[in-house]
Amino acid sequence: MKILKRIYLIGITISGVTWITGCTSNNMKSEELTKNSYEQITQEAAKEIMDTEDGYIILDVRTKDEYAGGHIKNAICIPNETIDETVTDSLPDKDQLIFVYCRSGNRSKQAAAKLADLGYTNIKEMGGINTWSYEIE
Repeated sequence: MKILKRIYLIGITISGVTWITGCTSNNMKSEELTKNSYEQITQEAAKEIMDTEDGYIILDVRTKDEYAGGHIKNAICIPNETIDETVTDSLPDKDQLIFVYCRSGNRSKQAAAKLADLGYTNIKEMGGINTWSYEIE
C-alpha cells in the first residue's frame, strides 16, 4: 500500500512540474513574439493617421529606381536589402511611428520584421504602393 501511495505522489509531482514548465515555456514564447513585432494596418487607416498626426516616418523599402518612379509624398527610401544595424543612422528614434510600404506588400513585411528585431517599437506595415489610392509624387 505504501508503494502505491509513493507511486501516486511521484506521478502527481511529475504531472505538476510538467504542467508548470509547459505554461512557463508558452508564456515566454508569447512574450518573445510580442517583443519583436509590428502591426499591419490598412492603407486607409495609415492615411488617416498621416492626415491627422505628425512626427512619423513613411518608409519606402523598394529599390532606389522604384522609388524614383513614384512614391508616397514625404517618404524616405531605404531598400529592404539594406536594412541592418546601420539603419539607426537614418532612423535614430526607435519609438517613432514608422509606416512601411513596398510595391506589393512582401518586402514591407520583411522590412517591418527586421526593424522590430532591431528594437523599433512603433512599426505599421501598410502593404504596397500598387494599391495606394492616394497621391504619389
